Amino acid sequence: MDTQTIAAIKANLFALLVREGLTKPDQKELPSKFFYDELGSSLFECICRLPEYGLTRAEERIFKRYAQDIVSRLPEAVAVAELGSGSGKKTRLLLHALCRQRSLSYYPIEISHEALASCERELSDIRCISVVGLEREYLDGLLEVAARRDGGQSLLVLFLGSTIGNFDIPASVEFLKRIRDILWEGDHLLLGADLRKSQALLLAAYDDPLGVTSAFNRNILARINRELGSNFALDQFTHQAIFNDRTHSVEMHLRSQCNQLVSVPGAGVEVQFVEGETIWTETSHKYSLDELDQMAAQSGFRPQATWLDNAWPFADCLWSAR
Repeated sequence: MDTQTIAAIKANLFALLVREGLTKPDQKELPSKFFYDELGSSLFECICRLPEYGLTRAEERIFKRYAQDIVSRLPEAVAVAELGSGSGKKTRLLLHALCRQRSLSYYPIEISHEALASCERELSDIRCISVVGLEREYLDGLLEVAARRDGGQSLLVLFLGSTIGNFDIPASVEFLKRIRDILWEGDHLLLGADLRKSQALLLAAYDDPLGVTSAFNRNILARINRELGSNFALDQFTHQAIFNDRTHSVEMHLRSQCNQLVSVPGAGVEVQFVEGETIWTETSHKYSLDELDQMAAQSGFRPQATWLDNAWPFADCLWSAR
C-alpha cells in the first residue's frame, strides 16, 4: 500500500473516531492516541522533563540499574518490537545492554510519524542495532514483526511508560490477550506500569503549574481544527485532571466554559456543549503488584521478574508467553 493511500486511511479513521467520540450521549470522548501529532509529541517530551511528572525518570532509573539483569533473562537470539516507542531515549538504555551480547533488530511501532522519526534519529548512532520503524497501529505492526522474524528467533515486546494504563482493566486484559495471540510460547513481554501513589502526587503530575499538560490536552482540539476544519475555541475549554478513587486512575478532561455549538466539517457533525460539560481525553490507571500478576495470568503470560523504582513507585514486569 502506498504512502498516499495509508495517509487517506488514517485521515478517514481520525474523522470517524472524532465523530463517534463527540456524539456519545452520556460522556463525550476523544481517543488519547490522537494527542501525538508533531506538536503533541513535542509537548509530551516536555511533560516528561517536568519535576512533577516522575514516571519517565522512574523507568529510566530502572533501566540504568537493572538493564543487564533484564537482558540476562532473555534468549540469545531475540528481535525487539516496541509498541509506542516515543523518542527512544529511554529504550536506548535497554538496547545498549542487549547489543553487548549480539547484533539486534529493533522495530519501533508508532502511529505518530514525528515520534517514529525522532526515535530513528535517537538510535542511529548504535551501530549494532538495525532499526526498522513501522508507522502502524500497535497490533498491526506487531503482526508484521512476527511475520518477519527468523524461525529460531525469539521476540521481545516492549510496552513501556505505563501506556497500558490508558485502558481500563477489562480492556487492558483483552489487549494483552491479543498481544499474546501473536506471540509464540516462550516469547517475552516487558511491561511498564505506574503503581498506586498519593492523590496529591498524581494530580500534580497531570496538572502541572507551568500548564504544559494543559497545552498538551487542548492541542487535541487544535489538531481537530487543523485537520478537520472545526471551530473549537481553545480558550473556552479548560484542562482538568480528576482522580477516580474507585478505579485508581487519573482522568484528563476538557471542560466547556460556556454553552456553545462547535462545527466539525471534516467529520460531518455539529456538537452542542453545555457549560461545565467535558470531553474525556485520557485515563491513566495506577496498579498494585497483585493486580499486574492477575492481568498476566488472565492474558496468557507467566510473570518472570519485576523491577521496581521506589522514589516514584513504578514497575517493569517481564512476562513470558505460556
